[in-house]
Amino acid sequence: MTKNYEYPIDYTWSHIEMTKVITLFNAVEKAYETGILKADFLKAYADFKTVITSIGEEKRIGREFENVSGYVLYKVVQHAKNNDGKSKIYLGE
Repeated sequence: MTKNYEYPIDYTWSHIEMTKVITLFNAVEKAYETGILKADFLKAYADFKTVITSIGEEKRIGREFENVSGYVLYKVVQHAKNNDGKSKIYLGE
């Protein structure tokens, strides 16, 4: 899939914080497009949570990302947390 959208980024974040958020967006994209190891996604999500600490902010950024990409952060997080028996996350068709 060709990405013709911009990530929801707060330009007051440091370069490291932006990298953590973008890494999570990339991980969500991989979960939908090709699949991603659950451990890799959970690491990206944990790093993201060091930048976005509130649930409200996470939901807002997740909605913004979904609006531009069509990918749902919440679904990937839930899939990662609830699929104990699988080592890979894939939400594509």
